[in-house]
Amino acid sequence: MAKDMTLLWGPGSPPCWRVMIALEEKNLQGYNSKQLSFEKGEHKSQEVLDINPRGQLPAFKHGNIILNESYGACLYLEEQFKSQGNKLTPENKAEAALMYQRMFEGLTLFQKTAQVLFYTRFVPENERHDSALKRNTEDLKAEVKLWEKYLQGTGPYLAGKCFSLADVIVFPVIAFLFRFGLNEEHFPKLAAYHNTLKDRPSIKNTWPPNWKGTPGQDALKDF
Repeated sequence: MAKDMTLLWGPGSPPCWRVMIALEEKNLQGYNSKQLSFEKGEHKSQEVLDINPRGQLPAFKHGNIILNESYGACLYLEEQFKSQGNKLTPENKAEAALMYQRMFEGLTLFQKTAQVLFYTRFVPENERHDSALKRNTEDLKAEVKLWEKYLQGTGPYLAGKCFSLADVIVFPVIAFLFRFGLNEEHFPKLAAYHNTLKDRPSIKNTWPPNWKGTPGQDALKDF
């Protein structure tokens, strides 16, 4: 079954990582996995373009079915393999609703993270303004505080008592924040969530290889 699947991915990318976690959770190990380098521009190779014409990763294929949007791939895997591996959608309607809410709020968290950490990469030098970066930084601080508050009200997982698609999708972004120096003392609930989930087999088995044994960065240490 998994042999019919192909995933082209880049290390450290939250969208790629969440698909890998979903595959692990559904016991779909053994898929065709190929790690590519963003630094070398391999995500723009013909191999990727044949699956994802946007030249972005992940590029995911199951037989003749192509799903390159990571949210879509995770939802597809849960829907198609409901009875296999771990169930990732709560039975309880309120928890299911909260799962979907947190999943899609994760888009905002990732966008605001990227607007701070990759500001100089995406904004041309002659269009950069200190005021814009300051505004983006304040927006991200407010967003992270919101997620800290969410975990105070639910926990231990984002949608309540059970690990769900919300965690599959959002955890890589939270791990990304701590990789870039988010202060555990300032965000104890997020820190506890991060430290607990990083030992979950599906996450541990897919931990970004370029993060292993290497120090993170301190861009967010003053948050």
